[in-house]
Amino acid sequence: MSDLKSHPGGTFTFPHTSITVNRMGYGAMQLAGPHVFGPPRDYNEAVDVLREAVASNVNHIDTSDFYGPHVTNQIIKEALHPYQEDLTIVTKVGARRGDDGSWILDTSRQCLIDSVHDNLRNLGLERLDIVNLRVGGVSQPTEASIGEPFTVLAELQRQGLIQHLGLSNITRTQLEEVQKIAPVVCVQNFYNLANRTDDAFIDLLAAQGIAYVPFFPLGGFTPLQSSTLESTASALSATSMQVALAWLLQRSPNILLIPGTSSHTHLRENIAAAGLKLPSEAIEDLNTIAG
Repeated sequence: MSDLKSHPGGTFTFPHTSITVNRMGYGAMQLAGPHVFGPPRDYNEAVDVLREAVASNVNHIDTSDFYGPHVTNQIIKEALHPYQEDLTIVTKVGARRGDDGSWILDTSRQCLIDSVHDNLRNLGLERLDIVNLRVGGVSQPTEASIGEPFTVLAELQRQGLIQHLGLSNITRTQLEEVQKIAPVVCVQNFYNLANRTDDAFIDLLAAQGIAYVPFFPLGGFTPLQSSTLESTASALSATSMQVALAWLLQRSPNILLIPGTSSHTHLRENIAAAGLKLPSEAIEDLNTIAG
């Protein structure tokens, strides 16, 4: 078992659970092929990157069976199964892939049930640690009731197929709606240095002890570009991406990071960012990026 207390980024315990993870995790999306579709260019390299991540004290992996589809979870299983006791795998449901690689949002009852069973089979698990319901638009939430699909997941939780539930790409109103159905342990939304719409939401979740996991922490498909970020990184002898990750860790203690990569070099840089302490003046400068 990993020594959680030794991790420089600190740890977080999900509410209503006994699950404690290191705050610097790993997002597995980039292990699939181009556009998150099909197999990776180098399957063995993908397996090796995952094994290095866990060997480097990463014990929180974010994935989904619609990455590939199926490919990412199959790589995780080959690389890491049987899983070490303290490894937490978080997956998401609420979408499927077309034959052309298109992303199709689907929160129908049958799709959710099928997706949970696909995740179980391809990960080689009898119960999923945490399942996030993925809703909303491409990168921003869409205000609408999500009670019906969340209820389906709550039923699967009662059946013992899911241990804990989370949400992805949602609003405060949607969170409040589903908390009447079952506890929520984490929220994944679009957030980074330059996209700070969720500032107040993060603080609300922190007050409730709920984890906030930003997707696109480094800007998404267009990496963060800022002279302020670059100059701060230069002054600290770090990369811009390391500074962006360190800023997130210092933004709030309930923020967990899942930067993804299929590169050993980038993996090591991301993990090292957990030990980067930003001085107060650097944080003040970085806070101006969002305008």
